[in-house]
Amino acid sequence: MSQAQIVAVSEEFPLPTSVSESSGVIYFNNKLITHNDSGGKNELYEVDLASGLITRTITVANATNVDWEDLAQDDTSIYIGDIGNNISGNRTDLKIYKINKTDFLTADTVMAKTIAFSYLDQIDFEPSPPNTTAWDAEALVSFDSNALILFNKNWVNGITKGYIVSKTPGTYALSPLPTALNSTGLITGATYNPISAKLFLVGYSNGALPNVLQPFVWTCENFTTQDVFSGTNTLTSLADTFSFEQTEAIAYKDESNYFITSEAFTISVLSDYAKLISFSTNDKALSIASEQDIKQFEVFPNPIDNFLHIKGSEISSVQIYDTKKVLLFQGSTFLIDMSQLSAGIYFVSIQFNDHSTAVKKIIKK
Repeated sequence: MSQAQIVAVSEEFPLPTSVSESSGVIYFNNKLITHNDSGGKNELYEVDLASGLITRTITVANATNVDWEDLAQDDTSIYIGDIGNNISGNRTDLKIYKINKTDFLTADTVMAKTIAFSYLDQIDFEPSPPNTTAWDAEALVSFDSNALILFNKNWVNGITKGYIVSKTPGTYALSPLPTALNSTGLITGATYNPISAKLFLVGYSNGALPNVLQPFVWTCENFTTQDVFSGTNTLTSLADTFSFEQTEAIAYKDESNYFITSEAFTISVLSDYAKLISFSTNDKALSIASEQDIKQFEVFPNPIDNFLHIKGSEISSVQIYDTKKVLLFQGSTFLIDMSQLSAGIYFVSIQFNDHSTAVKKIIKK
């Protein structure tokens, strides 16, 4: 598997002033969804990519924005990470809010379920001065059908750890993953792309002028299971394009296009406005975005329980892959038993007699 290369880094537009403290972002329903951080309202905002304007505000009625720091999503839910802990490092009310996507799409006021957690390896709860703790966090991703991964923002030494969090509402004590990342800065946001099976973390340097707010992206790939720092980790500086940025959140759009939100800031003689940044990678993974109607064919039912039916003409072979591009099935049958596969997203690749290929995404219940 080739390593992802980050290219075409550019500014899309200034963010509206009402989300100048944008701290989390996802791409959903052809719009950006974002929120402000600590002290902001308990609201999510839809931002139109064509106009750069907020087109809808969604209130999470039973939630409080103590320190919302990131967003994640899967096929059915949106997750809000109330995980910030930089003021004194001793919060005991850390949580993730879980919102049903159907509710989000159909109402401007929604209710959330709560996933509460603590760090099993945090022993000392004595308050620390602001921005001096290892127990702050600003990055959250949806990793698979059962698990989120949370990443700490380590103000002490930049060593970032990942923590698996169940998607089932409840209360949990989290243990760190085996492998940590020396981020060389502050990790402020993350996104896991299930199409390319790569993790992207955004952040910036934490030094004195001029070595402050130098934005970067970590790309993590070729890892095993959920130990996401155990593979190849590549650091890409964005400072050549954006010399000083408070990059706060990152979201994937498809297999090779990404968005970053950068918060407005004023530090000493430096200041800048909030903005949306984009970049691309060289990934050419199987993708719903690359589905082609080269030939007419159907895959059904979708979502699927047990047996997948394929209907079409001039089909020479069928392949099924998971989101990590692992080949799970190859053959020429039009009735495929998927009962033993776990719930999640899969890709059906159809090869035709003229050597053309088409791909469709399916969901296993």
